[in-house]
Amino acid sequence: MAAIAATCLVSIFAAHVLLSLAIVLHLVRLVTRRARLERLPLDGPILAFSVWTLLSASFSANPLASHDSAKKLVLFALLYLALDAFGNEQERERIMDGALLAGVVLAADSLFQYYFLGFDTLNNRPRSFLGHYMTASGLCMGVLVVAVARLLFARRIEAPSRLDWSRLALLAGVLVFLTGLQAADLFALEGERMFVAALSATAAAMALSRGPWPGPATGPFLAMVAIPVSAWALLISRTRGAWLGTLVGLGVIAVLRAPRLLWALPAGVAGILILRPAPVIDRLTLNDESSRDRIYMWQAGIDMIADKPVFGQGPGMIQAAYPRYRWPEAPNPTTPHLHDNALQIAAERGLPCLAWWLWLVAAAMGDAYRETRRATGLWNGAREQPPWGAAAALGLLSAVMVSGLFEYNFGDSEILMFTLLVAALPYSLRSERARACVS
Repeated sequence: MAAIAATCLVSIFAAHVLLSLAIVLHLVRLVTRRARLERLPLDGPILAFSVWTLLSASFSANPLASHDSAKKLVLFALLYLALDAFGNEQERERIMDGALLAGVVLAADSLFQYYFLGFDTLNNRPRSFLGHYMTASGLCMGVLVVAVARLLFARRIEAPSRLDWSRLALLAGVLVFLTGLQAADLFALEGERMFVAALSATAAAMALSRGPWPGPATGPFLAMVAIPVSAWALLISRTRGAWLGTLVGLGVIAVLRAPRLLWALPAGVAGILILRPAPVIDRLTLNDESSRDRIYMWQAGIDMIADKPVFGQGPGMIQAAYPRYRWPEAPNPTTPHLHDNALQIAAERGLPCLAWWLWLVAAAMGDAYRETRRATGLWNGAREQPPWGAAAALGLLSAVMVSGLFEYNFGDSEILMFTLLVAALPYSLRSERARACVS
């Protein structure tokens, strides 16, 4: 699970391979009664969403292609696998340390691409190890929100050890070496693959280690490094939806931890506007071609829904159907998706499927909120410091929903996997509490 947490941020192929192995292993453990499948409040909406997606694929103009697109439903298994792996606080933090390590790698590589490899224009933005810059910016958003929650809700923060600093220096050296290979166009792809394999192994070793590293300061240290690096990478990404999602996600965490921290958000925005960095100032407009194209996409999406409101066009069919619904004023003749989660799901799979999806997200956010409130003692009179996982889940889900108003990030496998991984944290807290009551 730690290897999946790391690779879903840098390589979807590696993450899929590891997820397949994890599913097989979990099935074996279920058969041999070494594990049990826990019931969640999300079971109902996940089942309804999955069934309606398959029905929509069956009524599609191209059922084979739609069923092939619907195979992403398998990714929901990650929620249950993560819940099984998050047995206690130490296991949760060790696995999430792997995700934060990969988040540092993702953001740092984006910065190297921007400053040294020419990924510095609007049409050629840094994408790190991934296939698209919007995926990279969405994951930087998620890592930033989770890292802030990790620090603000930490019970204690210790000074990083010498091993922490030496491992970070080694990581920086390897990334510099990879950047050099890419600049020289010499074994760049092979170097990336070897690095991803090494990162996966490192995350697994961190989760299983009982030695001096990682220590109690490693997780907060990775969070402290991830925050400025991810924020910097997010800034140069020029992705406005991710910027708005980040502000909302951080605002939610600030409200949960200390509402006074909300003042830091407008102060930070004001500081950026005063410094006027070009990647930000150039994107503060709604008259650009991408903004206009989105408006016409959304209008076409509404027409698609009105035409087929029950089962939609079919999963994966938006690109094929778009020319029939495209408005003449739209700048681009085609689009792979509608750049909005709700419109995309309704147009692809019908309005009932949109209802199941909204139920799923609302249930996950509500459970994360209740778990945070329970831990802070607002309901039971306790005064304990709340675990950071529930707040991180609520902040990340809020950020993904807001950025999903302008991008179909629910259909991005990397972002969906990372979101499901973090969304399992509140349920693992509840399961751990239930086991403690039984014992």
